[in-house]
Amino acid sequence: MPELRKDPVIGRWVIISTERGKKPSDFSEPQPAQRRGFCPFCPGNEDKTPPEVLAFRDDGSAPNTPGWRVRVVPNKFPALQIEGSLGRKGEGLYDKMNGIGAHEVFIETTDHELELGDLDVDHIESVLWAFRERMLDLKRDRRFRYILVFKNQGEAAGASLEHSHTQLIATPIIPKRVQEELEGSLKYYSLKERCVFCDIVDQELSQGSRLVCENAGFVSFEFFASRFPFETWVLPREHHSAYEEMPPGSYRELAMCLKDTLVRLKRALNAPPYNLIFHTAPLNEPRLEHFHWHIEILPKLTKVAGFEWGSGFYINPTPPEEAAAYLKQIEIHA
Repeated sequence: MPELRKDPVIGRWVIISTERGKKPSDFSEPQPAQRRGFCPFCPGNEDKTPPEVLAFRDDGSAPNTPGWRVRVVPNKFPALQIEGSLGRKGEGLYDKMNGIGAHEVFIETTDHELELGDLDVDHIESVLWAFRERMLDLKRDRRFRYILVFKNQGEAAGASLEHSHTQLIATPIIPKRVQEELEGSLKYYSLKERCVFCDIVDQELSQGSRLVCENAGFVSFEFFASRFPFETWVLPREHHSAYEEMPPGSYRELAMCLKDTLVRLKRALNAPPYNLIFHTAPLNEPRLEHFHWHIEILPKLTKVAGFEWGSGFYINPTPPEEAAAYLKQIEIHA
C-alpha cells in the first residue's frame, strides 16, 4: 500500500508510492512517453483500462465500449489507494499514514491527435462538467480533505501517454501549496475584509497590461509574480471558492476562456509542454470568503535549478507584461 510521510521540519507530506515501485537501477535510463502504436485510451481499447466510473455518450452505447466523448477511469497505476483506512501512526518523531486516496484519469477525446485546446467549446465544457461530477461524488467520502485536478501536457511536463488526458487525485490532507494560499488569502481578508483574488481580478481588468482573455464570467492573465515565463492564471470574475459549486452556466464561459488561452499559448510558443492545475477550496468547507478557486497554467520553457530548489526563489527571464503583449497579438480565429 502507498504511504504518506510528513516532513517534520516544514510540514509537507510526501507520497511513497509502492504501487509505482521502482528499483534504484530503474532510474538509469529515462522512459519516454508512449508514442504511436497501441494506446489504451483510444476507442476500441476500453478493456485495457480499469472500468469507467463516468462517461459521456451520445448514442446510448454500453459502458466500457466505444461511443463515448469523454471517459473517466481509475488510474491503472494509482499514486494512492482507495481501499482501506487512514491508519495514522507515529514512528518516533515522524508522522505517517496509509496512502489512501483516489486517482482517476479523464480521457478528454477519442481523437489521439488532439490536445485540450484543440477541442471545440462544447467538448471542453463536457470535460469541465466531468471534473465537476467526479468532485461532487468523491467529496462524499469523508476520508478525503482535498481534490486536485491537474493536466500534464507533453513528455517534458510529466505525461507518460500522448493521448490527451487530465488526472484527479483525492487526498486525506490539504497539500502544502494550497494551504499556503489559504493562509495567505485569510491574512489579507483579515486585514482588508476583501478577497485578495477578487482584488487581483479587478486590478488586472483595470490595468490591462497582463490581461490575456476575458469574457462575462472569466479572466485569464499573466500572473504579476510569475515564477515561469508565460505563467497564466484563469479566475472567475465572481467570487467562488469551490470549482464544483459554481452556477451551471459558468462552465461554458470557462470553456470559452480556457480554449482562447490554450490556443494562444500553443500558437505563440509552438505547442509547449505545460502543466495545468486547479486550486479549489478544501472539501466539505462552507463558502470561503477569503479564497477564490483558480487555474494555473505553467508552460515548461525553463528548468528549475539549484538556486530555485535551494532558496524557493524563482528566476523568470520574461516579464509577464511582455508575455501578455505577445499572447494578445496571436490570431486565434485563423
